Order: sequence, then C-alpha cells, then structure tokens
Amino acid sequence: MNQHRTASSWWIGARRVAALTLGITLGSCSPTEVLEVTDPDIINPEDVTSAAGANAVRLGALARLNTATSGGESLFLLGGLFADEWNNGDSFIARQEIDQRVITIQNNFLTDANRALHRTRLSATQALALLNEFNPTGPAWERAEMYFVLAFVENLVAEHYCSGVVFSTVVDGVEQYGDPTTTQATFELALAHADSGLRLITGTTANDVKVRNVLQITRGRILLNLNRPADAGTAVTGVPTNFAYQMFHAITANSNQMWNFNNLARRYSVSTSEGTNGLNFATANDPRLPICEGGDAACRAIGVTQATRDDLSRPFYVQRIWPVRETSVTIVGGVEARLIEAEAQLRAQNFTGSLGTLNAVRTTVTGLTPLTAATTDAARVDQLFRERAFWMFSTGHRVGDLRRLVRQYSRDASTVFPVGLWHKGGNYGSDVTLPMPQAEQNNPNVSGQICLDRNA
Repeated sequence: MNQHRTASSWWIGARRVAALTLGITLGSCSPTEVLEVTDPDIINPEDVTSAAGANAVRLGALARLNTATSGGESLFLLGGLFADEWNNGDSFIARQEIDQRVITIQNNFLTDANRALHRTRLSATQALALLNEFNPTGPAWERAEMYFVLAFVENLVAEHYCSGVVFSTVVDGVEQYGDPTTTQATFELALAHADSGLRLITGTTANDVKVRNVLQITRGRILLNLNRPADAGTAVTGVPTNFAYQMFHAITANSNQMWNFNNLARRYSVSTSEGTNGLNFATANDPRLPICEGGDAACRAIGVTQATRDDLSRPFYVQRIWPVRETSVTIVGGVEARLIEAEAQLRAQNFTGSLGTLNAVRTTVTGLTPLTAATTDAARVDQLFRERAFWMFSTGHRVGDLRRLVRQYSRDASTVFPVGLWHKGGNYGSDVTLPMPQAEQNNPNVSGQICLDRNA
C-alpha cells in the first residue's frame, strides 16, 4: 500500500476517531439484528462534526505524533542508525543498509517511518480544519499545537530526506497528489506553519505557555536549517532551559521504542566512534548519556542480562537515559533553545558568549565539568556540535546536524558521516540523505527519479 493510498484510506476513517463499544446480548437479538449490527470500529464522518469530535481528531493527531517520534521505529532510531548514534544489531537487511549508508528506495523500515510522518501531518491538517469549523472560539493553543505538529514533521522530513519531498493531502476523501518540493521550500513551509501557530498564542495559561515555547524552539531549529542563525537565536529568547515537551509511554499504549529496540530487542546498539568520524557516544562516560554494556552490573540493574546483540555480536552497548519502557521522551526541550543561542553567538564571532552559554547549560547536570575554550574555528564548531549530539541523543537531530556541517560549515561529507570499513563487512556507502520511498512513484506528479538530488 503506497503512502497516498494510506492517506486516502485513513481519511475515510480519520474522522472516525473514538472507539465505539458494542455489547451484543444474544438472547435479546434476532438473527436479522445480528446481521445488521454496527461495526464498532467505524464511525461515520458525521460523528466528528462537533466541537467534541474535532477535539478527538486533535488528540488523534498527537497520538500519531507519538508513533512518528519515540513511540515507533521512527527517524529517531533510523536516523541515528544512518548517522553515528546507533549500530545495527540484528540481521535485517533493510536496517543494515541504513546503517551502512547504501539505502534502496524499497527499504521497508524507512517506508513505514515515512508513512507515520505523513499520517501525523495529515491528521494535524484535518484537526485544524475541524477545530476552525466546529470550535472556532475554543482555546487557541489547541489549534496552535496542530501548527506545531505540522512544522515539526515538515522540518524533520526536510532534515532527513533528499530534496524532492512530496506533501500530498486528502480533500473530502479524495487524494490530492503533491509535487516534489525542494529542501529549502520544505523548511520554508515548516517556518510558515510555526509562525501561524505563534500568531494564535495570546493567552497566559499553562497550555498557552507550553505551546508557545515548543513553537519558539521549533522555529529556531528551522531557522538554523535555513542558515539564519541570528534570527534563530532571537526566536528562542525567553524559553526556560528546563522546558520539556514530552511524548508519554505506557505498557498499555505505545512503548518507548528506544528502550524497546535497544534494551529489550537488542536490535540496536549505541555506537562509539563509528566509521572514523563518529562520536564516542557509548564510551564517553558522559552523564547526559549513561551507558552500560550488556550483562554488566549496571545493565542487569535495569533488566538487560544478555551480553550480545540480537545477532550475537559484541559489544552490546545499552542506553540508560530511558531505563524502562514507560520512560517519557523530551522531543523538544529548553536545552535546545540554549544550544541554538550558542550557535547564533558562535556564528556572530562571539566566542566567549557561546562558550558561556554552553557551560551554563552544563551546570544543570551533575558531573559535567566546564568546557575550555577551543582555539580554532574548526574546533569551536566541533565542540558545539558535540554538545548538541550528547544533549539531544536519538531525538531526530543528528542527521540534520551532519548535513548542516556540510552545507553551512563547508565540511566534506567524508569527514562528517561514518566512512571506511563497516562493522559487519564491506565499506560504508556515500548516502548523505534518505531517499524517498518507492511508494512515491505511484504519485503521477513524480516522474521516474524520486529525488531531485541526494546532496546534503
């Protein structure tokens, strides 16, 4: 099933958000009544043509955001596998080609992640339309949060995928195929949605403040991607360092998938100095990224008793940021606001200010000592991006950062992405972006070549 067909099918049921409970008492039903029973999983579109129905669709969009981030095998994991955060620890070829940077357009894991992102985007779009129609005087932050969802997803897609992203939609149950969009245009679209959300926030309630903060940080992130560092620094002014916009997890709902795929299934292992250029995530002994090795005392304390990965290879490095399946994940946080400010200061040649900002954030974690001043431009950039990598491990930032190092800091891709011998044999490939899935070829607006280009 291609992405567009999935979107269309979802629209037929997208406005069917609440689950109906059906009780059938056989003694009180005739055979005809049993045959005529209403499907409990189907709600007619008319059932959401109300303020309550619009709110249900809004909540559904947030649930899809959970799946598209820390509640699914999303770009948080797959992007980290493509970069230097995670190593492949199982025998699935599709995961191996992501890790090795030799990705085919048929890759099913990336196809699923892509669908999850577009379903989230479509859900937020539909929620906005319903809220505007059926609850226009409701809390403005609810609509603003849907604009955040749009901006966040669009930015994440632009950070990871090749130029040529397609945003299709559905109008009255009919698919409306999109055209390939350049990376620049996708970032600009995300920025427009962040701006739209911020314009709606005029209140001072806790929810207003929360949504304003998450939109400010997302806007700053997008502006960095657009190579507007001064504007990015201004965008995040006033966001508290301890702010956290989180995805919640539970045994009865979506589990924390970093825990699931690393700690439980052992299909991922935290990387260390991967492919020459990778950071030493697993062996840095950094309190922001607590690590144990499978089977050691620290791992046994959180229930990880196996000493090998799923493919029986070693070493098997296990993250302890999220020690249980229910651990919440901050997908946008105030620390990122400070990191954006530090980068804006660095780009403005305010080296003392940038270092001061980085060190101020480090005081919030016990065991982190102050950074010393780097003495060259290259070393200052390395220092900043290392801080970003450890603060925001496996939250969908790393691929975007590596690509920015190529685009904005004139680094050669061979000095940024993992290179040389791949840990399971052969060499790393040359991919610096993820290709659009083969399913996009079903779009009549996409001619043969799915990506406009595969450059960083």
